[in-house]
Parts: sequence; C-alpha cells; structure tokens
Amino acid sequence: MGFEVHRFEGDVDEELICPICSGVLEEPVQAPQCEHAFCSACIQEWLSRQHTCPVDRNPITPQQLKPVPRILRNLLARLRIACDNVLFGCKKIVKLDTLTQHLDECEHNPKRPVQCESGCGMVIPKDELVDHNCVKELRHLIKEQQDKLSGYHIELSDMRRSQNDNKREIQMLKEYIRAIRVANPSNSPSIRAIEDEIEQNEVLRWVNSLPLARVTRWGGMISTPDAVLQAVIKRSLIESGCPAHIVTELMENAHERKWPPGLSTLETRQMNRHTYEQYVTRRIPGKQAVVVMSCDNAHMGEDLTLDPGLVMIFAHGIE
Repeated sequence: MGFEVHRFEGDVDEELICPICSGVLEEPVQAPQCEHAFCSACIQEWLSRQHTCPVDRNPITPQQLKPVPRILRNLLARLRIACDNVLFGCKKIVKLDTLTQHLDECEHNPKRPVQCESGCGMVIPKDELVDHNCVKELRHLIKEQQDKLSGYHIELSDMRRSQNDNKREIQMLKEYIRAIRVANPSNSPSIRAIEDEIEQNEVLRWVNSLPLARVTRWGGMISTPDAVLQAVIKRSLIESGCPAHIVTELMENAHERKWPPGLSTLETRQMNRHTYEQYVTRRIPGKQAVVVMSCDNAHMGEDLTLDPGLVMIFAHGIE
C-alpha cells in the first residue's frame, strides 16, 4: 500500500500516485508494455485475482513486472513526508528516501527498542515499557531457558541411548565373528579383514558425530598435559562414544612425546603454526580439546598426523 498523500509537503504529481490505492507509490514497479506504475504490494494483490493491468486491462503476470525508471525513483526520493510518528509528537519532515532511517532513530517511535532501567536490563519496545514487569519477564525468560534445557537433555538422552544400542550391536557382531574365527582357523585372515572393516566403520561413525572445531590460538596448546587433565579428556572421549579400541591410543597421542615430527618440539610448532590451520579438527564435547583424526587429515602428510589420530588440549582458543 502507498503513502497517504496528505502526509506530503506540497502537491504530488499524478504520475507518482498508485492507480490502485491512490497513495504515493511505495516500492514501485511497472507493467512491461503500458508502463503504468503501481505499489509493489498493490499490484501483487491485484494480480493474485486477475492477470490484467488495472488501468488499461492489458494482460500481465507477476513475473513480467519490472522496476520503474530511475527518473521516477529520483522524483519519489525528493518528496518530503511527515514522520509516521506525528501523532506521538514527532514534527519532522524528511525526504522520502531517508524515512526508513529516520524511523529507526525517531525518539517518538512507540516501537523503538529501549532498555529497561528498573533492573532487568531487557530491551523492549518503548510503548510496552509502562506495563513492563521485570520479575514477570525474568520468570518467563527463565522458564523458556529451562524448557529449552529440558529439551536438550531429552535429545542428549536419546542420542546416548542410540549410541549404547549401536555399541551393543557392534560388540555382539564382533563376538560372533571371533567365534567363527575360532571355529574356522583356516578362514582367519578373511574374518580378521571383516573385523578390521567393522572397527573402521565404527571409528568413522564416531568421528562424523563430533562437531567440527576451529582453533583460534595455537599458542594456547598444552603439549605436556598431566595425568589428571588426561583423565578428564579421556572420560569425555568415552562419553562422546569413542570406540573402546582406540581410546587408549588416542590418549597416548595427547602428549608431545608421541607426536609426529611436525609437532614434536616447541620450536617446530612455532614455525608450523600457519600450517596447522589446514588441520580438520573435531571438538571433544565440553572441553578445550580437539581430535585430529587420520581419516580427516590425509592431506596433511605423515609428518603431521598419526593413526588413528591424536588429541590436542588447549588452555583457550577453541571455537
């Protein structure tokens, strides 16, 4: 819908009036052949009922509408219009092309966001401030957060239950294959290959379940974590569903004494800091630590990776 004509300073040229709403054109578009101009919202509503020009009945479709010429846009932009908030005390007359910016800043705008100064600090529309109750709003906010947290706990519980089910199925399959291998020693190599494939798929499923991470401060790396810190990280790995057959090996690779040449010394790490940005790292849930898995980092070369992977612990700098 267009702007009401009485809001404008002086006379408005008829060419700037929408034939549908009789207001000054708002976001104008024009018909492709007759070039009659309309407010975008007005003509879209009209064409939802009939595909003809409202002025001369020439056939048109919504897809055929096109922007009005620049000269028409310039004429509209120069018009001077009263602020929307004139009834709330604003006496400003501004150019039409600056109206939106003015409304965002207008101190008389009843919907202008303001901060509550009574204690809660919430940002609310100005016209709602008089009825604003800090205690009520904060209780409502706390309940919303509690509901979200409850939902997250349910999702996490479902995920853990699903992971445990998968672990049990994989363990049963491994035990079944071992039994077959014992009963058929001649087929041990092929059976072992199946076991290896199952374990590799288990690792891939776990790796893909971890969120990708970004290290912002390689200088925050803890290259010699103590036993307590390693135990904390190991517990998080287990809780994340890390396959049991690689947990110990990953944690052994959490110390610089087991790291590959490209990570082995402080001097090397300082020299290679930019190279490390090419690592694909995955966040160990809830910790300032990542795993760098060989299946994600074949592009990094043997000097910078270990099989099945390594753990990097940081004091800070993980996103």
